[in-house]
Amino acid sequence: MMKHYCMIGTGVAAVNAAKAIRDVDKEAHISLFGAEKSLPYNRIKLSKELFSDLRSEKVLLKKEKWYEMQNIRTYPNTKIVRINTGDHLLLTKTGDTIPYDKLLICTGAKNRRLPVNGVDRRGVFTIREMHEAEDFKAFIEDKASIVNIGGGIQGLETAWSILQAGKKVSIVEVAPRLMARQLDEKTSTLLKRKIEEAGVDIYLNASIKEIVGDDQVKGIVLNDQLISCDSVIYSIGVVPNLDLVENTTIQTNRGIIVNEKMETNIQDVYAAGDVTELHGEVEGLWGRAMDQGKVAGKNMASATELYEKTTPFTVFNAFNMSLFSIGMVDEGLCDTTIIDEDGDEKYTRIFIKDEKIVGVISLEGIVASAPYKMAIENKISLNGISLDTVSVKELMSLVKERLSQPA
Repeated sequence: MMKHYCMIGTGVAAVNAAKAIRDVDKEAHISLFGAEKSLPYNRIKLSKELFSDLRSEKVLLKKEKWYEMQNIRTYPNTKIVRINTGDHLLLTKTGDTIPYDKLLICTGAKNRRLPVNGVDRRGVFTIREMHEAEDFKAFIEDKASIVNIGGGIQGLETAWSILQAGKKVSIVEVAPRLMARQLDEKTSTLLKRKIEEAGVDIYLNASIKEIVGDDQVKGIVLNDQLISCDSVIYSIGVVPNLDLVENTTIQTNRGIIVNEKMETNIQDVYAAGDVTELHGEVEGLWGRAMDQGKVAGKNMASATELYEKTTPFTVFNAFNMSLFSIGMVDEGLCDTTIIDEDGDEKYTRIFIKDEKIVGVISLEGIVASAPYKMAIENKISLNGISLDTVSVKELMSLVKERLSQPA
């Protein structure tokens, strides 16, 4: 009898899991259930391309034809409200029951709520789903000034989209610098200047006191200073969406606890993506959600594979500035760094620990990132290289030689 594989959630983890299952099991029934009305789409585009047509096929992870060709059934606008792990059944909001043989939970994460008074005023938004992006765009259509809370990559990309739409935008960040997880002080300072040159006000080390207004937002109080605005949008991190598993025997901590096979503590139930917790860590990264989905799918279809972390990789293209950040870029955790710079247009910094490259930040184009990424992932030894005197160019030339040598 053919198996029925079910995925709850329609993010990148679920789609990659479905594809991995189909690669192994050509005949099985595969079903994707999502509460949203759309086919699975690329959430990154909600900030990167906020003012494009979010209903176009360009936003979708896969076009409708792909699901038909793969014989994968999609069920948009179908919210699963209960999991009966004992009887292998799912219950929908409309009361339908769906049997499964193997289940993958990919309910993702929800945006962390801004913990200040006034967050419920009309005109305050956070974007995680397509309808939230569309509601925000509709609201600010006749508005002039928006405050964007969050100096991470999603917040900055959203601010760039707002600016390109002809609105006045201000950026508020509680940390002392922008994109602190991906950038060092030099590149963060340069990024700040580029953003300010574009006409954006930036408030760092901000203490957010309150969002003020009557029925609707009129401003925000920072460090006892009132910043007038018509709307507030925030992006301050995410938390795993555990609502569906709260009344089940599936083990959770901050996320759904899984092993390297993406298995939960319940037989035939797997989890992948932003909702998961592995070895005490909740990752919340796009690339890793994709990889976890692939691993989960293969294991659900009985093709054993273990999940291994991929190297974090951030590409930023906004405010007339391009850069990439790969791996671990905290100099406090490294033995040394090597820097190549020339004014504000050229800057590359390599982070080294235990005679291996573990991270890099660079203003080079994305094409230049490949050898750095390969060096990190292959853990190329730098033994015998004088790290005190070698330049970035010389080091990477030697690294490329070692990459080309047989293992």
